[in-house]
Amino acid sequence: MNARVVTISATFGAGGATVGPMVADALGLPFLDRAIPEIVAGEIGCTLEEALAHDGRAERGIGRILAGAARLPTVAMGAMEVYLPDRTIVPAEEFVEHTERIITRAADSGGVLLGRAAAVVLADRPDALHVRLDGPRERRVLLAASEMPGGGSGAPERDVERMLDDNDRARTAYVKHFYGADPADPRLYHLVIDTTRLPVPAAAALIVDAARAC
Repeated sequence: MNARVVTISATFGAGGATVGPMVADALGLPFLDRAIPEIVAGEIGCTLEEALAHDGRAERGIGRILAGAARLPTVAMGAMEVYLPDRTIVPAEEFVEHTERIITRAADSGGVLLGRAAAVVLADRPDALHVRLDGPRERRVLLAASEMPGGGSGAPERDVERMLDDNDRARTAYVKHFYGADPADPRLYHLVIDTTRLPVPAAAALIVDAARAC
């Protein structure tokens, strides 16, 4: 049975936004990433800005708030409560619930989903292939810098390192807070790929082959 849904969890600089569309195109499936907060906003009846403020992959999303709170000495993630600034009148949990519904609906019809703990949300689906893209931090920094305008010449390496650390920390905080899971745990995935060593087309082909073999 071919996998009709592929979830991709990717650290910053690991090429998730490039590999995902390639996989979707090869499998003839829709790719869902930036469309998810737009759908959430429409269903809740809020602005896109509000939805992005609670999105797991947004540059200024809730993961940043959670990651910042987790660094405070008196605040712990998991069972203890974490204070979240009242950015909207809609609780953060409602945004997460709507995101889960969209992920589930997408899985029912087939698709490639990037981030937002989709591997955890769809963990029990037999028709889903869960993939993790990662690599050593130093190589991800180099790749991220090379993909920036000007080939990285316009951004000092320390700025890229800061972006990488902030993104990784935020995405980890989102998954840990709402699902009690570590997105780096290899047990969540069927396939873990070091995309700092394997070229993007080869990584995409490997995922496509795995999806077709499931």
